[in-house]
Amino acid sequence: MAVTLDRQLLDILACPSDDHAPLVTGTPDDPAADALTCTECGRQFPVTDGIPVLLLDEAVEPDRP
Repeated sequence: MAVTLDRQLLDILACPSDDHAPLVTGTPDDPAADALTCTECGRQFPVTDGIPVLLLDEAVEPDRP
């Protein structure tokens, strides 16, 4: 199921890492995933019951080549 957050809320949410980059819905592999992905570091944050879990300990680190 795709993340359905209010556009204004999504516009103000940012990655909690030091770069504080914007977040986009879904993941690179699955745009309909229940997650938010940082546009800078690539961390993926889960969205549980419509609530973004923006904790670095809960984030999925991106695969680095």
